[in-house]
Amino acid sequence: MSNELRIIAGQWRSRKIRFPDAEGLRPTPDRVRETLFNWLRGGLDGARCLDLFAGSGALGFEAASRGASRVVLVESEPKVFAALEQNRKSLDAAQVECRRADVAGYLAGPAERFDVVFLDPPFRKGLAAPAAEALAAREWLAPRAKVYIEAEREWSPADLPAQLRLIKDGAAGEVAYRLYESIPEITR
Repeated sequence: MSNELRIIAGQWRSRKIRFPDAEGLRPTPDRVRETLFNWLRGGLDGARCLDLFAGSGALGFEAASRGASRVVLVESEPKVFAALEQNRKSLDAAQVECRRADVAGYLAGPAERFDVVFLDPPFRKGLAAPAAEALAAREWLAPRAKVYIEAEREWSPADLPAQLRLIKDGAAGEVAYRLYESIPEITR
């Protein structure tokens, strides 16, 4: 397993996490991660975070390193899940929980409120909007929760739930990234 990346800041700054090759696994580029966590500055201390389609775990481990009190990483691919577990153990990340599950199945289970959700599905599979809809419909989002969506540059967010309001966006290469806030006044 030669794929690795460094945690940018916080408790595990400069520590490396490793991940295997897998179809659709595309870690968030360092520059994009740095931008995202600058956007979230001050909003991670004690936060409950959910990293759907966790892949390398870069977003979830970075959030934990920066003060999140609970991070759930959801990943269905067995060898990728095993790498997440290994990284959790090597970092001694007690606040991180790895769940081996399909995202749709996980979101159909008992809902738990999260303050920050990272939604970074494999590109061009049509998974972002249904996952966002499930988050909103099943009350996974705490009031004013932040929802980060990373997708292929040409993806259109037209099918997102009305309660998600865009607050920041950017693009780098083939990647478009957006940060939304869940507005509790808007009901389904």
